[in-house]
Amino acid sequence: MQRQSVSGATTSSLTDALGATQLQSTSDSALINSVGVPRHRWTYEQWVEQLKREANAVAERSPEHLRILAGDSLSLWFPSELLPPEQTWLNQGISGETSAGLLKRIKLFDITQPDIIFVMIGINDLIRGVDDTTLLNNYREIIRDLRWVHPDTQIVVQSILPHSGKQSSWEGRDRLLKISNARIRNLNQSLKLIAEEEGAYYFNLHFLFTDADGNLRPELSTDGLHLSQQGYLVWSSALKLYTQIALEPSSNP
Repeated sequence: MQRQSVSGATTSSLTDALGATQLQSTSDSALINSVGVPRHRWTYEQWVEQLKREANAVAERSPEHLRILAGDSLSLWFPSELLPPEQTWLNQGISGETSAGLLKRIKLFDITQPDIIFVMIGINDLIRGVDDTTLLNNYREIIRDLRWVHPDTQIVVQSILPHSGKQSSWEGRDRLLKISNARIRNLNQSLKLIAEEEGAYYFNLHFLFTDADGNLRPELSTDGLHLSQQGYLVWSSALKLYTQIALEPSSNP
C-alpha cells in the first residue's frame, strides 16, 4: 500500500550501482553528486535526494529478497561487504539523523517491496536533547507507518547502542556524557514493548557491545560513538544469526 503523495513519483536509474547485488549509498557512482560536491560535504537535503534516487532505482528493478537499513550514520557506514549475501540491500541511513527526520522521509522507499526493514535510530535525538517521550512516540509512528505501507514486510526495531562514556573521543563528547547508558537501556526496554505492541520484531544488539560497566567497548568503536570495523563485524554476525533464527521463513510476529 502506497501513500498518494508518492504514487506518481518518477524513477531514475543508478546504472553503476545497480550492477552490484548490494545497492549502497557508498557506491563509487554516488561519491560525488551532479555538481561535483564530495559526499562528506553533502547537505542533509542532498543526502535525501540521493537516497530517493537509490530507492527509486531499486523499485524500478524490483529485486527479490530486498532488505533495507533505515537510520543514522551507524547504518549509513555499514560496510557493504559485511552485509549478509544473496540479498539486495538498500541503505537508507543519513549521518546525524533523528527519529523525527526518519519519520518524515521513510516515504522515500514506499514504492519498494522489501522483505525486511531494519531500523536503528535514537542516539542523535538524545544528543540533541529530545525527551524520551517524543523519541518513543516518533518510533511508534515510524513502525505504524512502515506496517501500513509494507503490510507483508518484517519490521525489525534494533536497540539503541551504548556509548563509551569518559573514554569517548568524539567531537561532541560533552553532549554525549550528559546521556547515561542507563537511560539508553531503559529506552531499549520501552522500544521492545512498543515493537511487540505494534507487530514488529525487537532485535537486541545492545548487550553485544557493552563492557562490564555498561559502556560501548572501546575496540568496537572509533570514537566512543561510531563503530569500528570490528564493531560492524559484531553487528554483521548478529544480523546473520538473527535473520536465520527469528526471521526465516518470512513471517510477521
